[in-house]
Amino acid sequence: MNKQKTAVRPEDERLPLGSTIAYGFQHVLTMYGGIIAPPLIIGSIAGLDGAEIGVLITACLFMGGLATVLQTVGIPFFGSQLPLVQGVSFAGVATMGAIVTSGGGLPAVFGAVIVASVIGLLIAPVFATIIRFFPPVVTGVVITTIGLTLLPVAAGWAMGGNREAEDFGSPQNLLLAGITLVIVLVLSKVPVGAISRLAILLAIVLGTIVAAILGRVDFATVADGPIFALPSPFAFGMPTFEIAGIISMFIVILVTLTETTADILAVGEIVGTKVDSKRIAAGLRADMLSSAVSPVFGSFTQSAFAQNVGLVAITGVKSRFVVTAGGVVLVVLGLLPVLGRVVAAVPTPVLGGAGIVLFGSVAASGIRTLAKVDYRGNMNLVIVATSIGIGMLPIAAPTIYDQMPAWFDTIFHSGISSAAVAAILLNLLFNHLGNGPDKDASVLAAAPTRSIPVAYLEALEDGDSVVDGRIVDKDGNEVTVDRPEH
Repeated sequence: MNKQKTAVRPEDERLPLGSTIAYGFQHVLTMYGGIIAPPLIIGSIAGLDGAEIGVLITACLFMGGLATVLQTVGIPFFGSQLPLVQGVSFAGVATMGAIVTSGGGLPAVFGAVIVASVIGLLIAPVFATIIRFFPPVVTGVVITTIGLTLLPVAAGWAMGGNREAEDFGSPQNLLLAGITLVIVLVLSKVPVGAISRLAILLAIVLGTIVAAILGRVDFATVADGPIFALPSPFAFGMPTFEIAGIISMFIVILVTLTETTADILAVGEIVGTKVDSKRIAAGLRADMLSSAVSPVFGSFTQSAFAQNVGLVAITGVKSRFVVTAGGVVLVVLGLLPVLGRVVAAVPTPVLGGAGIVLFGSVAASGIRTLAKVDYRGNMNLVIVATSIGIGMLPIAAPTIYDQMPAWFDTIFHSGISSAAVAAILLNLLFNHLGNGPDKDASVLAAAPTRSIPVAYLEALEDGDSVVDGRIVDKDGNEVTVDRPEH
Protein backbone atom coordinates (compact mmCIF):
# COMPACT_ATOMS: atom_id res chain seq x y z
CA MET A 1 0.00 0.00 0.00
CA ASN A 2 1.48 3.32 -1.04
CA LYS A 3 1.73 6.03 1.53
CA GLN A 4 0.44 9.38 0.43
CA LYS A 5 3.14 12.02 0.37
CA THR A 6 2.72 14.99 2.66
CA ALA A 7 2.00 18.13 0.66
CA VAL A 8 5.06 20.40 0.47
CA ARG A 9 4.45 24.05 1.23
CA PRO A 10 5.34 26.41 -1.64
CA GLU A 11 7.69 28.39 0.61
CA ASP A 12 9.74 25.24 1.37
CA GLU A 13 10.95 24.89 -2.23
CA ARG A 14 14.74 24.63 -2.55
CA LEU A 15 16.39 26.12 -5.62
CA PRO A 16 19.94 25.50 -6.92
CA LEU A 17 22.58 27.28 -4.83
CA GLY A 18 23.48 29.75 -7.58
CA SER A 19 19.85 30.78 -8.14
CA THR A 20 19.25 30.99 -4.39
CA ILE A 21 22.15 33.42 -3.90
CA ALA A 22 21.21 35.49 -6.96
CA TYR A 23 17.57 35.85 -5.92
CA GLY A 24 18.66 36.55 -2.34
CA PHE A 25 20.96 39.33 -3.53
CA GLN A 26 18.06 40.74 -5.53
CA HIS A 27 16.10 41.02 -2.26
CA VAL A 28 19.04 42.88 -0.68
CA LEU A 29 19.23 45.38 -3.54
CA THR A 30 15.48 45.92 -3.32
CA MET A 31 15.52 46.89 0.36
CA TYR A 32 19.03 48.31 0.71
CA GLY A 33 17.94 51.92 0.25
CA GLY A 34 15.18 51.45 2.81
CA ILE A 35 17.33 49.80 5.46
CA ILE A 36 20.09 52.43 5.40
CA ALA A 37 17.72 55.42 5.35
CA PRO A 38 16.65 55.26 9.06
CA PRO A 39 20.21 55.17 10.48
CA LEU A 40 21.17 57.97 8.08
CA ILE A 41 18.28 60.13 9.29
CA ILE A 42 18.61 59.33 13.01
CA GLY A 43 22.40 59.63 12.91
CA SER A 44 22.11 63.06 11.30
CA ILE A 45 19.60 64.19 13.94
CA ALA A 46 21.95 62.93 16.68
CA GLY A 47 24.81 64.97 15.20
CA LEU A 48 27.03 61.99 14.39
CA ASP A 49 29.91 62.31 11.96
CA GLY A 50 30.26 60.24 8.80
CA ALA A 51 32.23 57.42 10.43
CA GLU A 52 29.74 57.10 13.30
CA ILE A 53 26.80 57.03 10.91
CA GLY A 54 28.67 54.32 9.04
CA VAL A 55 28.75 52.30 12.26
CA LEU A 56 24.97 52.72 12.61
CA ILE A 57 24.41 51.58 9.03
CA THR A 58 26.67 48.55 9.49
CA ALA A 59 24.81 47.59 12.67
CA CYS A 60 21.44 47.87 10.91
CA LEU A 61 22.61 45.65 8.04
CA PHE A 62 24.04 43.07 10.46
CA MET A 63 20.93 42.89 12.67
CA GLY A 64 18.58 42.99 9.68
CA GLY A 65 20.38 39.94 8.30
CA LEU A 66 20.17 38.02 11.57
CA ALA A 67 16.49 38.94 11.96
CA THR A 68 15.78 37.78 8.39
CA VAL A 69 17.46 34.41 9.01
CA LEU A 70 15.44 33.96 12.22
CA GLN A 71 12.18 34.89 10.48
CA THR A 72 12.68 32.62 7.47
CA VAL A 73 14.40 29.57 8.98
CA GLY A 74 12.54 29.70 12.27
CA ILE A 75 13.07 28.00 15.62
CA PRO A 76 10.35 26.79 18.01
CA PHE A 77 8.00 29.71 18.76
CA PHE A 78 10.06 32.20 16.71
CA GLY A 79 9.88 32.82 12.96
CA SER A 80 6.97 32.61 10.50
CA GLN A 81 9.03 30.51 8.01
CA LEU A 82 7.82 32.77 5.21
CA PRO A 83 9.89 34.71 2.62
CA LEU A 84 9.94 37.94 4.65
CA VAL A 85 12.95 40.27 4.72
CA GLN A 86 13.51 42.08 8.03
CA GLY A 87 15.06 45.48 8.52
CA VAL A 88 14.84 48.74 10.46
CA SER A 89 11.27 49.99 10.33
CA PHE A 90 10.47 53.49 9.07
CA ALA A 91 7.56 53.58 11.53
CA GLY A 92 9.78 54.68 14.40
CA VAL A 93 12.03 57.22 12.68
CA ALA A 94 10.02 60.30 13.73
CA THR A 95 9.57 59.06 17.30
CA MET A 96 13.24 58.14 17.70
CA GLY A 97 14.23 61.51 16.28
CA ALA A 98 12.00 63.20 18.87
CA ILE A 99 13.62 61.18 21.69
CA VAL A 100 17.08 62.20 20.47
CA THR A 101 16.22 65.91 20.29
CA SER A 102 14.50 65.88 23.70
CA GLY A 103 17.93 65.48 25.29
CA GLY A 104 18.11 61.73 25.77
CA GLY A 105 20.29 61.11 22.75
CA LEU A 106 20.85 57.68 21.21
CA PRO A 107 21.17 55.87 24.60
CA ALA A 108 17.57 56.88 25.43
CA VAL A 109 16.43 55.63 22.01
CA PHE A 110 18.12 52.28 22.55
CA GLY A 111 16.63 51.96 26.05
CA ALA A 112 13.13 52.77 24.79
CA VAL A 113 13.44 50.27 21.93
CA ILE A 114 14.55 47.48 24.30
CA VAL A 115 11.71 47.94 26.83
CA ALA A 116 8.98 48.55 24.22
CA SER A 117 10.10 45.51 22.20
CA VAL A 118 10.07 43.24 25.27
CA ILE A 119 6.49 44.35 25.97
CA GLY A 120 5.68 43.71 22.29
CA LEU A 121 7.16 40.22 22.61
CA LEU A 122 4.82 39.49 25.54
CA ILE A 123 1.68 40.68 23.74
CA ALA A 124 2.51 39.13 20.33
CA PRO A 125 0.23 36.10 20.88
CA VAL A 126 -2.71 38.47 21.51
CA PHE A 127 -2.18 40.08 18.11
CA ALA A 128 -2.04 36.64 16.51
CA THR A 129 -5.54 35.77 17.75
CA ILE A 130 -7.13 38.48 15.63
CA ILE A 131 -6.52 36.61 12.35
CA ARG A 132 -10.27 35.90 11.97
CA PHE A 133 -10.76 39.65 11.77
CA PHE A 134 -8.53 39.76 8.67
CA PRO A 135 -10.80 38.40 5.90
CA PRO A 136 -10.01 39.31 2.25
CA VAL A 137 -11.91 42.60 2.59
CA VAL A 138 -9.34 43.65 5.23
CA THR A 139 -6.18 42.02 3.86
CA GLY A 140 -6.95 43.25 0.35
CA VAL A 141 -7.24 46.82 1.61
CA VAL A 142 -4.00 46.56 3.57
CA ILE A 143 -2.00 44.95 0.73
CA THR A 144 -3.28 47.51 -1.76
CA THR A 145 -2.43 50.35 0.62
CA ILE A 146 1.07 48.96 1.22
CA GLY A 147 1.75 49.19 -2.50
CA LEU A 148 0.22 52.64 -2.88
CA THR A 149 2.10 54.07 0.12
CA LEU A 150 5.40 52.73 -1.22
CA LEU A 151 5.00 54.38 -4.62
CA PRO A 152 6.05 57.83 -3.28
CA VAL A 153 9.26 56.14 -2.09
CA ALA A 154 9.89 54.92 -5.64
CA ALA A 155 9.13 58.41 -6.94
CA GLY A 156 11.62 59.95 -4.49
CA TRP A 157 14.28 57.46 -5.57
CA ALA A 158 13.57 58.15 -9.25
CA MET A 159 14.04 61.87 -8.62
CA GLY A 160 17.42 61.30 -6.99
CA GLY A 161 16.68 60.41 -3.38
CA ASN A 162 18.15 63.54 -1.77
CA ARG A 163 15.63 66.38 -1.74
CA GLU A 164 18.36 68.86 -0.85
CA ALA A 165 20.46 68.02 -3.90
CA GLU A 166 20.50 70.42 -6.83
CA ASP A 167 19.69 67.69 -9.33
CA PHE A 168 16.69 66.35 -7.39
CA GLY A 169 13.96 65.72 -9.96
CA SER A 170 16.24 66.54 -12.89
CA PRO A 171 15.46 65.13 -16.35
CA GLN A 172 18.68 63.10 -16.17
CA ASN A 173 17.53 61.32 -12.99
CA LEU A 174 14.09 60.65 -14.41
CA LEU A 175 15.63 59.40 -17.68
CA LEU A 176 17.84 56.96 -15.77
CA ALA A 177 14.84 55.71 -13.81
CA GLY A 178 12.86 55.38 -17.04
CA ILE A 179 15.65 53.39 -18.73
CA THR A 180 15.77 51.01 -15.76
CA LEU A 181 11.99 50.62 -15.86
CA VAL A 182 12.09 49.77 -19.57
CA ILE A 183 14.88 47.23 -18.96
CA VAL A 184 12.75 45.56 -16.26
CA LEU A 185 9.80 45.28 -18.66
CA VAL A 186 11.92 43.98 -21.55
CA LEU A 187 13.70 41.38 -19.42
CA SER A 188 10.40 40.29 -17.88
CA LYS A 189 9.21 39.41 -21.40
CA VAL A 190 12.23 37.24 -22.19
CA PRO A 191 11.01 33.61 -22.49
CA VAL A 192 13.83 32.30 -20.29
CA GLY A 193 12.83 31.77 -16.67
CA ALA A 194 16.31 32.44 -15.26
CA ILE A 195 16.31 35.87 -16.93
CA SER A 196 12.70 36.94 -16.44
CA ARG A 197 12.74 36.03 -12.74
CA LEU A 198 15.97 37.99 -12.24
CA ALA A 199 14.63 40.94 -14.23
CA ILE A 200 14.81 43.33 -11.27
CA LEU A 201 18.40 42.42 -10.33
CA LEU A 202 19.63 42.45 -13.93
CA ALA A 203 17.88 45.75 -14.58
CA ILE A 204 19.58 47.31 -11.56
CA VAL A 205 22.97 46.05 -12.77
CA LEU A 206 22.37 47.21 -16.36
CA GLY A 207 20.93 50.50 -15.12
CA THR A 208 24.07 51.09 -13.07
CA ILE A 209 26.22 50.37 -16.14
CA VAL A 210 24.20 52.89 -18.16
CA ALA A 211 24.58 55.39 -15.31
CA ALA A 212 28.36 54.80 -15.30
CA ILE A 213 28.51 55.45 -19.04
CA LEU A 214 26.61 58.69 -18.45
CA GLY A 215 28.99 59.60 -15.63
CA ARG A 216 26.30 59.27 -12.96
CA VAL A 217 28.06 56.72 -10.71
CA ASP A 218 30.67 57.57 -8.10
CA PHE A 219 32.80 54.65 -6.91
CA ALA A 220 35.33 56.93 -5.19
CA THR A 221 33.99 56.23 -1.69
CA VAL A 222 34.20 52.43 -2.08
CA ALA A 223 37.84 52.41 -0.94
CA ASP A 224 37.18 54.67 2.06
CA GLY A 225 36.99 52.94 5.43
CA PRO A 226 37.82 49.43 6.68
CA ILE A 227 37.21 46.30 4.64
CA PHE A 228 36.15 44.16 7.62
CA ALA A 229 34.59 45.31 10.90
CA LEU A 230 32.68 43.60 13.70
CA PRO A 231 29.72 45.43 15.27
CA SER A 232 30.73 46.62 18.75
CA PRO A 233 28.20 46.11 21.58
CA PHE A 234 26.97 49.40 23.07
CA ALA A 235 29.25 51.44 20.79
CA PHE A 236 27.19 54.56 21.55
CA GLY A 237 27.03 54.05 25.31
CA MET A 238 24.86 52.04 27.66
CA PRO A 239 21.09 52.48 27.12
CA THR A 240 19.13 54.79 29.39
CA PHE A 241 15.45 54.37 30.22
CA GLU A 242 13.03 57.30 30.10
CA ILE A 243 9.31 56.74 30.71
CA ALA A 244 8.13 59.20 28.02
CA GLY A 245 10.43 57.64 25.43
CA ILE A 246 9.32 54.11 26.32
CA ILE A 247 5.62 55.02 26.05
CA SER A 248 6.11 56.69 22.65
CA MET A 249 8.15 53.73 21.40
CA PHE A 250 5.48 51.30 22.59
CA ILE A 251 3.00 53.07 20.31
CA VAL A 252 5.49 52.54 17.48
CA ILE A 253 5.70 48.85 18.44
CA LEU A 254 1.90 48.56 18.16
CA VAL A 255 2.11 50.07 14.68
CA THR A 256 4.97 47.69 13.81
CA LEU A 257 2.97 44.68 15.02
CA THR A 258 0.03 45.78 12.86
CA GLU A 259 2.18 46.28 9.77
CA THR A 260 4.08 43.01 10.24
CA THR A 261 0.80 41.11 10.69
CA ALA A 262 -0.41 42.65 7.44
CA ASP A 263 2.86 41.73 5.68
CA ILE A 264 2.69 38.14 6.95
CA LEU A 265 -0.87 37.82 5.66
CA ALA A 266 0.10 39.51 2.39
CA VAL A 267 3.05 37.24 1.64
CA GLY A 268 0.98 34.21 2.71
CA GLU A 269 -1.67 35.22 0.16
CA ILE A 270 0.96 35.75 -2.56
CA VAL A 271 2.78 32.49 -1.84
CA GLY A 272 -0.50 30.59 -1.56
CA THR A 273 0.18 29.00 1.80
CA LYS A 274 -1.81 28.63 5.01
CA VAL A 275 -1.25 31.35 7.61
CA ASP A 276 -2.89 30.76 10.98
CA SER A 277 -2.69 32.53 14.35
CA LYS A 278 0.15 30.26 15.51
CA ARG A 279 2.26 31.22 12.50
CA ILE A 280 1.52 34.92 12.91
CA ALA A 281 2.47 34.72 16.60
CA ALA A 282 5.80 33.07 15.71
CA GLY A 283 6.48 35.79 13.13
CA LEU A 284 5.67 38.59 15.56
CA ARG A 285 7.83 37.03 18.29
CA ALA A 286 10.76 36.92 15.87
CA ASP A 287 10.10 40.58 15.05
CA MET A 288 10.06 41.63 18.68
CA LEU A 289 13.02 39.50 19.79
CA SER A 290 15.12 40.95 16.97
CA SER A 291 14.00 44.46 17.94
CA ALA A 292 14.89 43.89 21.61
CA VAL A 293 18.40 42.63 20.75
CA SER A 294 19.12 45.21 18.03
CA PRO A 295 20.06 48.13 20.34
CA VAL A 296 22.88 46.03 21.84
CA PHE A 297 24.66 46.32 18.48
CA GLY A 298 23.50 49.85 17.69
CA SER A 299 20.39 49.12 15.61
CA PHE A 300 16.68 49.86 16.02
CA THR A 301 13.24 48.22 15.72
CA GLN A 302 13.00 45.43 13.14
CA SER A 303 10.04 44.92 10.84
CA ALA A 304 9.09 43.04 7.67
CA PHE A 305 9.86 45.02 4.51
CA ALA A 306 6.79 45.50 2.33
CA GLN A 307 8.82 46.19 -0.83
CA ASN A 308 10.23 42.67 -0.68
CA VAL A 309 6.70 41.29 -0.50
CA GLY A 310 6.30 42.95 -3.90
CA LEU A 311 9.45 41.24 -5.15
CA VAL A 312 8.00 37.85 -4.20
CA ALA A 313 4.82 38.76 -6.08
CA ILE A 314 6.52 39.91 -9.26
CA THR A 315 9.21 37.20 -9.53
CA GLY A 316 7.04 34.30 -8.41
CA VAL A 317 9.99 32.95 -6.39
CA LYS A 318 8.28 31.79 -3.22
CA SER A 319 11.13 29.93 -1.50
CA ARG A 320 11.87 31.20 2.00
CA PHE A 321 15.44 29.92 1.64
CA VAL A 322 16.04 32.53 -1.07
CA VAL A 323 15.26 35.20 1.51
CA THR A 324 17.45 33.35 4.03
CA ALA A 325 20.30 33.75 1.53
CA GLY A 326 19.46 37.46 1.37
CA GLY A 327 19.71 37.58 5.17
CA VAL A 328 23.15 35.98 5.02
CA VAL A 329 24.19 38.58 2.42
CA LEU A 330 23.00 41.33 4.79
CA VAL A 331 25.07 39.83 7.63
CA VAL A 332 28.12 39.75 5.35
CA LEU A 333 27.49 43.35 4.31
CA GLY A 334 27.33 44.21 8.00
CA LEU A 335 30.73 42.58 8.54
CA LEU A 336 32.27 43.85 5.30
CA PRO A 337 31.54 47.57 5.03
CA VAL A 338 33.39 47.69 1.70
CA LEU A 339 30.68 45.54 0.08
CA GLY A 340 28.06 47.79 1.58
CA ARG A 341 29.76 50.77 -0.02
CA VAL A 342 29.69 49.00 -3.41
CA VAL A 343 25.93 48.42 -3.14
CA ALA A 344 25.49 52.00 -1.91
CA ALA A 345 27.11 53.19 -5.14
CA VAL A 346 24.06 52.04 -7.11
CA PRO A 347 22.40 55.29 -8.23
CA THR A 348 19.12 56.01 -6.47
CA PRO A 349 17.24 56.71 -9.75
CA VAL A 350 18.08 53.16 -10.86
CA LEU A 351 16.43 51.83 -7.70
CA GLY A 352 13.48 54.12 -8.37
CA GLY A 353 12.88 52.71 -11.84
CA ALA A 354 12.81 49.18 -10.46
CA GLY A 355 10.74 50.29 -7.48
CA ILE A 356 7.87 51.46 -9.69
CA VAL A 357 7.29 47.88 -10.86
CA LEU A 358 7.98 46.36 -7.45
CA PHE A 359 5.68 48.55 -5.41
CA GLY A 360 3.02 48.62 -8.09
CA SER A 361 2.97 44.83 -7.99
CA VAL A 362 2.14 44.93 -4.28
CA ALA A 363 -0.89 47.11 -4.99
CA ALA A 364 -1.86 44.78 -7.84
CA SER A 365 -1.72 41.80 -5.46
CA GLY A 366 -4.06 43.66 -3.12
CA ILE A 367 -6.48 44.37 -5.94
CA ARG A 368 -6.42 40.69 -6.84
CA THR A 369 -7.33 39.85 -3.23
CA LEU A 370 -10.14 42.41 -3.25
CA ALA A 371 -11.53 40.69 -6.34
CA LYS A 372 -12.33 37.69 -4.13
CA VAL A 373 -14.56 39.75 -1.83
CA ASP A 374 -18.33 39.29 -1.99
CA TYR A 375 -19.86 42.75 -2.43
CA ARG A 376 -23.49 41.62 -2.78
CA GLY A 377 -25.98 42.82 -0.18
CA ASN A 378 -23.42 43.99 2.35
CA MET A 379 -21.22 46.96 3.28
CA ASN A 380 -17.95 45.58 1.96
CA LEU A 381 -17.76 48.17 -0.80
CA VAL A 382 -18.05 50.92 1.83
CA ILE A 383 -15.37 49.25 3.95
CA VAL A 384 -12.94 49.11 1.03
CA ALA A 385 -13.66 52.64 -0.17
CA THR A 386 -13.41 54.25 3.27
CA SER A 387 -10.33 52.33 4.42
CA ILE A 388 -8.31 53.00 1.28
CA GLY A 389 -9.39 56.64 1.43
CA ILE A 390 -8.20 56.97 5.03
CA GLY A 391 -4.96 55.19 4.18
CA MET A 392 -4.27 57.59 1.32
CA LEU A 393 -4.80 60.76 3.37
CA PRO A 394 -1.27 60.96 4.83
CA ILE A 395 0.14 60.12 1.39
CA ALA A 396 -1.85 62.81 -0.39
CA ALA A 397 -1.33 65.36 2.43
CA PRO A 398 1.72 64.40 4.57
CA THR A 399 1.09 67.25 7.05
CA ILE A 400 -2.59 66.43 7.64
CA TYR A 401 -2.05 65.19 11.21
CA ASP A 402 0.67 67.64 12.26
CA GLN A 403 -1.71 69.44 14.64
CA MET A 404 -2.96 66.24 16.23
CA PRO A 405 -1.55 64.71 19.46
CA ALA A 406 1.79 62.92 19.04
CA TRP A 407 0.32 59.46 19.73
CA PHE A 408 -2.36 59.99 17.06
CA ASP A 409 0.20 61.20 14.53
CA THR A 410 2.46 58.22 15.27
CA ILE A 411 -0.32 55.75 14.45
CA PHE A 412 -2.11 57.46 11.58
CA HIS A 413 0.83 59.11 9.83
CA SER A 414 1.51 55.67 8.35
CA GLY A 415 -0.96 55.03 5.55
CA ILE A 416 -0.54 51.29 6.10
CA SER A 417 -1.45 51.33 9.78
CA SER A 418 -4.27 53.86 9.35
CA ALA A 419 -5.84 51.79 6.54
CA ALA A 420 -5.42 48.63 8.62
CA VAL A 421 -7.07 50.19 11.67
CA ALA A 422 -9.94 51.56 9.57
CA ALA A 423 -10.51 48.28 7.72
CA ILE A 424 -10.45 46.20 10.92
CA LEU A 425 -12.84 48.50 12.79
CA LEU A 426 -15.26 48.88 9.87
CA ASN A 427 -15.25 45.13 9.25
CA LEU A 428 -16.06 44.58 12.93
CA LEU A 429 -18.82 47.19 12.83
CA PHE A 430 -20.55 46.05 9.65
CA ASN A 431 -19.79 42.31 9.48
CA HIS A 432 -19.46 41.11 13.07
CA LEU A 433 -21.37 43.31 15.50
CA GLY A 434 -25.15 43.32 15.79
CA ASN A 435 -27.23 41.13 13.48
CA GLY A 436 -24.72 41.01 10.63
CA PRO A 437 -24.98 42.64 7.21
CA ASP A 438 -28.30 43.85 5.86
CA LYS A 439 -28.90 43.21 2.18
CA ASP A 440 -30.20 46.77 1.86
CA ALA A 441 -27.51 48.20 4.14
CA SER A 442 -26.34 50.96 1.80
CA VAL A 443 -27.00 52.54 -1.53
CA LEU A 444 -23.32 51.76 -2.23
CA ALA A 445 -23.86 48.04 -1.69
CA ALA A 446 -23.40 46.20 -4.95
CA ALA A 447 -26.52 44.83 -6.60
CA PRO A 448 -26.82 41.04 -6.68
CA THR A 449 -25.59 39.34 -9.84
CA ARG A 450 -28.38 38.32 -12.26
CA SER A 451 -28.05 35.58 -14.87
CA ILE A 452 -30.07 34.40 -17.86
CA PRO A 453 -30.13 30.65 -18.63
CA VAL A 454 -28.27 29.71 -21.81
CA ALA A 455 -31.41 27.98 -23.17
CA TYR A 456 -33.21 31.32 -23.22
CA LEU A 457 -30.36 33.02 -25.07
CA GLU A 458 -30.11 30.25 -27.67
CA ALA A 459 -33.86 30.55 -28.42
CA LEU A 460 -33.67 34.25 -29.31
CA GLU A 461 -33.97 35.33 -32.95
CA ASP A 462 -33.57 38.62 -34.77
CA GLY A 463 -36.32 41.05 -33.74
CA ASP A 464 -37.07 39.38 -30.40
CA SER A 465 -37.37 41.67 -27.37
CA VAL A 466 -38.46 41.68 -23.74
CA VAL A 467 -41.75 43.40 -22.82
CA ASP A 468 -43.04 43.41 -19.24
CA GLY A 469 -40.78 40.49 -18.40
CA ARG A 470 -42.00 38.40 -21.42
CA ILE A 471 -40.00 37.49 -24.54
CA VAL A 472 -41.88 38.51 -27.72
CA ASP A 473 -41.04 38.18 -31.39
CA LYS A 474 -40.97 41.01 -33.94
CA ASP A 475 -44.75 40.71 -34.44
CA GLY A 476 -45.47 41.02 -30.70
CA ASN A 477 -46.30 37.37 -30.16
CA GLU A 478 -45.01 35.82 -26.93
CA VAL A 479 -42.20 33.28 -27.36
CA THR A 480 -42.52 30.19 -25.20
CA VAL A 481 -39.21 28.76 -23.96
CA ASP A 482 -39.00 25.56 -21.96
CA ARG A 483 -37.48 26.20 -18.50
CA PRO A 484 -34.10 24.43 -18.27
CA GLU A 485 -33.91 21.51 -15.88
CA HIS A 486 -31.54 21.82 -12.88
